[in-house]
Amino acid sequence: MVDYAPLWELMKQKNISTYTLIEKCGINSRTISNLKHNRGITTTTLEKLCTILDCTPNDILIFRK
Repeated sequence: MVDYAPLWELMKQKNISTYTLIEKCGINSRTISNLKHNRGITTTTLEKLCTILDCTPNDILIFRK
């Protein structure tokens, strides 16, 4: 199972809110909902988040058994 807990911690460290992702970066609010509920997102969205947060996918998600 995918867990986006590292994303929320990274956003906190970089002082980036979900509002910023939606309004200023063009991330869809449905995507934010998917992230909050540990649902799948597209690789395009993952790449966009990495660009916004200047990180790698390993900084955004982890896999749990």
